[in-house]
Amino acid sequence: MDAPAPIIDIGVNLTNSRFDKDLQAVLERSLNAGIGTIIITGTSETASQAALTLCEKTLGEKSLPGRLYATCGVHPHDARQFGAGSGENLRQLASHPSVVAIGETGLDFNRDFSPRPEQIKAFETQLELAAELGLPVFMHERDSHGRFVEILRCYRDHIVGGVVHCFTGTREALFDYLDLDLHIGITGWICDERRGAELQRLVANIPLPRLMLETDAPYLLPRTLPASVKPKNGRNEPAFLPYVLEMLARHYPAPPRAIAEQTTQTAQAFFRLGDT
Repeated sequence: MDAPAPIIDIGVNLTNSRFDKDLQAVLERSLNAGIGTIIITGTSETASQAALTLCEKTLGEKSLPGRLYATCGVHPHDARQFGAGSGENLRQLASHPSVVAIGETGLDFNRDFSPRPEQIKAFETQLELAAELGLPVFMHERDSHGRFVEILRCYRDHIVGGVVHCFTGTREALFDYLDLDLHIGITGWICDERRGAELQRLVANIPLPRLMLETDAPYLLPRTLPASVKPKNGRNEPAFLPYVLEMLARHYPAPPRAIAEQTTQTAQAFFRLGDT
């Protein structure tokens, strides 16, 4: 399936080892499907550096198809690794012209892979960095809505913008984020007839200029993929983003082309793509 108009994938874990063997083919397929721009997610200091390296890298004899950008940050799962020098390291990474946001940062009280106080400290430090550098924030939140919003309210006037990536929350959470003038990232979660039913009911409440699209690949493979397209290894990739768009349009008061065009304009403005 191809997108009805060019779309931007705002969240791809392209440095994940599952892309090591066929990265160029993955990027070529994304371009052919209408995804001209991909933002690579930085989830740790190491992954953020790898994302920047990938933005500059040439595979084979030609440059990577499409324009690549990156975020830099430390995911709440890795907050226990956020040390005394992490903020300065991220500041240096963020000076790279390909970096368009701070993150992935936030809180995850679902798995608690890092102690909650360390998650909070890392989150607040990265919000402070985003405010200092004038960069938007790419955020993760799971089962931590109350504390997440409490922290954001303290910083919202100081950051230029934020997107709650891979939104899967409640109606209350959604309206709290909209009240904070945040953007909402929609993934293949909406294509899941089991887990995504609540999201399908909620998306129509999101103003179109606040929506952005993402695969979160290699995770969250859309369950709406036809059998002839579904990869045997279960790996998601940016070329499958049109399936997210298609399912979103089924539950939204706008046709696929209008959503594609507006979400692209929104992402370009939010991440200031082309300004680097």
